[in-house]
Amino acid sequence: MMKLLEKSAEEVKQTFGYKVKNGFATIADEEEACKKPEWAYYFALKIKGADIKRCEEVVYKNPKWAYRFARDVKRANIEKCQEGACKDPWCAYFFALYIKGANIEKCEEAACKKPCWAYYFALEIEGANIERCQEVACKDPEWAYMFAKYVKSADIEKCRKVATSDEYWAEKFARDIE
Repeated sequence: MMKLLEKSAEEVKQTFGYKVKNGFATIADEEEACKKPEWAYYFALKIKGADIKRCEEVVYKNPKWAYRFARDVKRANIEKCQEGACKDPWCAYFFALYIKGANIEKCEEAACKKPCWAYYFALEIEGANIERCQEVACKDPEWAYMFAKYVKSADIEKCRKVATSDEYWAEKFARDIE
């Protein structure tokens, strides 16, 4: 039975994505790898001698892969990857959280496009501008409540005004914070 499985596995044509993700690609495959951000990321990560700068040019156009590239690929250009990652609030937050040498102000600007990421940024990123994050988080009753409850230097009154605009969060605010 095992021989039959091995024989059929040899006959199945591997996709290019499979080859790249599993380290079966070669330097000769670099042109093909640089057609998609995901492939370029895995190519730079797994293939010895990969042209990091070339792969980076493809990857930085996609926030998720730019963040992962900076996190995982040695010799990645942090500034270039940050430019790509900061096109998305989620990626900007994680970039600031996990990438050594990240420009916190740049990441904060991107993260503060959504209330939830502004809250998490204020809560977990050293050097975050609490007032700026609160301004964005307090555009939504849930995140205003969360900000007041968990961010130490929050302006409670500012949070209260927004959180109490929704019946559910007003009740939680009165019970948990006041």
